Amino acid sequence: MFQKVVFITGASSGIGKAIGTYLHDKGFRVIGSSRNPENYPNPLFPLLAVDVKDPISIKQAIDKIIDDYGVIDVLINNAGVGITGPLEEIPENEIKANFETNFFGPIATMKAVLPYMRSKKSGLIINITSIAGYMGLPYRSIYSASKGALELISESLSMELKPFGISITNVAPGDFSTNIASNRFHAPIIKGSAYEASYGKSLALLNEHVDSGSNPKQMAEAIYAIINTTNPKLHYKVGSFMQKFSIVLKRILPDKTYELLLMKHYKL
Repeated sequence: MFQKVVFITGASSGIGKAIGTYLHDKGFRVIGSSRNPENYPNPLFPLLAVDVKDPISIKQAIDKIIDDYGVIDVLINNAGVGITGPLEEIPENEIKANFETNFFGPIATMKAVLPYMRSKKSGLIINITSIAGYMGLPYRSIYSASKGALELISESLSMELKPFGISITNVAPGDFSTNIASNRFHAPIIKGSAYEASYGKSLALLNEHVDSGSNPKQMAEAIYAIINTTNPKLHYKVGSFMQKFSIVLKRILPDKTYELLLMKHYKL
């Protein structure tokens, strides 16, 4: 039986690890990446040292996979970081760092993989985005923007890649129970700030959503189904009914009405 080779960035924990574990158990040849693979001894599948902010480390990993396996059938751009805070109070360097990981990192990885996929005239790229990328959320402006940008660039790339037999799809998760909250940058709640009260309430609510989020295995099952789909869709959403329905509401409600719903939800 032919075993597809799958490369997953950010696969040492959270959603990436869940996807890698599930696909490995289903018989795929899974290779993951981590900024510090030495911190994860005896992994279920190989972890290569990759910092998606460093194109050289990306190219070295891709070249090694090609040398070892001869092909990359599926690329899953999963590496990403969270960021919260009032836009006015988020340091410029943190804004740029977030886009380097969430947006420019996937671009660099796709650029490194595409020559090999084009040579085989086949391949599948799955970008893990976010339901937050479909709307501007309060105190998550940079995260929403970086994930939304990845959604749009994938739409453009889909049309560019069709002549080469390569498919691209976005999978937007809602809230899942992972360690993303502990790894994200969040602007501190500043005593006396104009945003102190509202940001404090919103941050507590965001943490609560992650803590009570769904099992990441749900994402893994969705990815497995997509890989086994002959002609995958461009956009998938994985999450609770209300999280997915919020995207529908944004399309059909007047802007001001939708904004009021979000403000009420975030207790603003």
